[in-house]
Amino acid sequence: MADWETRPAQEADVETIVELRAVVMRPDLERLGRFDPHRVRQRFRDGFEPAYAWVIEVGGAFAGCVALRPAEDCRWLEHFFLAPHLQGSGIGTAVLTHLLDRCDRDGVPVRLNVLQGSQARRLYERLGFTVESEDPVDVFMVRKTA
Repeated sequence: MADWETRPAQEADVETIVELRAVVMRPDLERLGRFDPHRVRQRFRDGFEPAYAWVIEVGGAFAGCVALRPAEDCRWLEHFFLAPHLQGSGIGTAVLTHLLDRCDRDGVPVRLNVLQGSQARRLYERLGFTVESEDPVDVFMVRKTA
């Protein structure tokens, strides 16, 4: 696994993350018949809060993004995107384990939603997430504190 680090996201990171999101989500959205090149980008712009997000860097270069947004009874894992050439390298597991350890120390469960059929679901299940509910597009998952 390559060395990685995170840094706080900034508003200036939005367009770089937007483009990665479009690349990463395209196969799943196309499979579900929901890919719209404008919408996939605009939804991120509309919902991105840099205060809760980190940029993932590998070798000093942009590699992805992740956010952990506080809610009343949990944290929401959002915007977890890793460059396709780094997927399967262990970086995603390491980043997510780091965030989940923090949530465990704080005694806070973590929720997320993942697209139906997404390969990312295997990562989430391996790290203790279970299905709460699902619809034709999304699977809603939760991980209770360890």
